[in-house]
Amino acid sequence: MSVAEQVEPEQIEGLGETDDSVWGDYPIDTVLIRTETRTAFDVVRRIEKGSFIMNPEFQRDFIWPEDKQSKLIESVLMRIPLPVFYLAEDEQGHMIVVDGLQRLSTFQRFFGNELRLKLPEHPELNKKRFDDLGAKLQNRVEDCNLMLYVIDAKVPEQARLDIFERVNGGVPLTRQQMRNCLYMGPATRFLKDEAATEIFIEATGRSLKTSSMRDREFVNRFCAFRLIPLSTYKGDMDEFLAEALRRMNKSLESELRELSRGFRIGLQNNLRMFGKHSFRKHSPGQTDRSVVNASLWDVMSTTLSRIDPVLLQERADELRSAFYSLMTDLDFVDSITYSPNSTVKVFHRFNKARQMIMEVFGADAN
Repeated sequence: MSVAEQVEPEQIEGLGETDDSVWGDYPIDTVLIRTETRTAFDVVRRIEKGSFIMNPEFQRDFIWPEDKQSKLIESVLMRIPLPVFYLAEDEQGHMIVVDGLQRLSTFQRFFGNELRLKLPEHPELNKKRFDDLGAKLQNRVEDCNLMLYVIDAKVPEQARLDIFERVNGGVPLTRQQMRNCLYMGPATRFLKDEAATEIFIEATGRSLKTSSMRDREFVNRFCAFRLIPLSTYKGDMDEFLAEALRRMNKSLESELRELSRGFRIGLQNNLRMFGKHSFRKHSPGQTDRSVVNASLWDVMSTTLSRIDPVLLQERADELRSAFYSLMTDLDFVDSITYSPNSTVKVFHRFNKARQMIMEVFGADAN
């Protein structure tokens, strides 16, 4: 079994639900999406230049069978209008494919002579590549107008992710998969690398799915609460996590190495203290393992990332005692369980955790 394989279904608490109130805060008459019309030839040219991001990691591998690809080209040759394409513009002006990857990939393959048409009902087209077509039919495919709906980069993060969810025509995507697409770069490579380490997989008990990028979401959460002052958190977890990725994409390699070092110290310290119960609600002597709690992960991964492992080992008993006291504090438990992404709950649980660290380590805490 590889380290990335899961041994039990993903069960997580303390994540919180997406708050739809952002739609009420955003002017209804403000343009969220603009419309552009481009030819298939122009779009493929932009794909080749790298202006369109065609292979973000959240998109599934190209899975349309060749007969379905052929039907698309047949529709174009028959002048049948195609459904619209949804794109998201990133901060650098690149166009990220939200919905329509399969169709755009089909055009790219056909223009590149990688696709041989499977249209036995049309002998004049069957087994033909693009270069095998006459000039008239080649022009018809190249000149096919594609209607593009572009989600502006300035749209609020939560609204933008909600648009992703509403328009994507394939398998529903998680919000972390969307973030992975929108902020590709050093930040997303960092999340991928750290989520694949043995220590992360052990510390999270193999409870986080890699297919949905839930594991990377947890790494993202650590980075956000470690890098961004807590005082700036405004109750929008989507924006908070996105801001962390934006900062990481602008960070120096040395800064990311230091972030990785702190992350692994936090994991190591939690494992030493709590073993298989790390980042889970539990009491002394408990044998059954409860589900991983995202909000408990936030506070314990970050607070213990700043404690020297040697010092932690010296005061292990005191720390465990203080932690188990927190587990009997009804207000703290509430803050990691119900509406955990609200500003009040986030501030409360971090203040409690910091008080715990100060009580145990005092001036020795970083």
